[in-house]
Amino acid sequence: MHRRITDKLVIATHNPGKLAEMQELLAPYGIAAVSAGELGLSEPDETGKDFRSNAAIKAIAAARATKLPSFADDSGIVVDALDGAPGIYSARWAGPNKDFAAAMAQIERLLQERGATTPDKRKAHFVSALCVAWPDDHLEQVEARVDGTLVWPPRGNAGFGYDPMFLPDGHSRTFGEMESIEKHGLPPLGLGLSHRARAFVKLAEICLEPR
Repeated sequence: MHRRITDKLVIATHNPGKLAEMQELLAPYGIAAVSAGELGLSEPDETGKDFRSNAAIKAIAAARATKLPSFADDSGIVVDALDGAPGIYSARWAGPNKDFAAAMAQIERLLQERGATTPDKRKAHFVSALCVAWPDDHLEQVEARVDGTLVWPPRGNAGFGYDPMFLPDGHSRTFGEMESIEKHGLPPLGLGLSHRARAFVKLAEICLEPR
């Protein structure tokens, strides 16, 4: 049986970009949210083999540490021509300094080495797995994706991570060129376009009620 989020929630992230998106998504539901970073929680080792298990690791660690329901995302970009890389290692490709410009350049270099120079050979998708964990180990988990093509050079300064090189299917601008409300805003204000927004819609259906 699904469980509703009714009060305070910990967002189990130290990533300011993810935190901002999650806070915006939660705002219509009147949920008071504080981040793991603000609480000084350490980041657990992400030893899972897929996005869903890594999201659970982060949510469970925060729930046990705070005795509050905790909400975590694990997301990344999956590149077809790179056999699914960087996948769950997307953040790690950016290194300890979170240099996503270097990570995007690495992806482009590898694509060039494999002859992936035309759009049909540059397909990729973003994945977002969301997990809410309660202190008693109850879990709610959902996952979603958005498909697109990788462009070079990167375009736009909005968003974060790999957004500037990701062109979602059916659109002429990259995630890096889209305002936040357009990328992950939910109807009627936005299209719920991003992988995180799509996963959040699924989570909201089972765990949240508009205030």
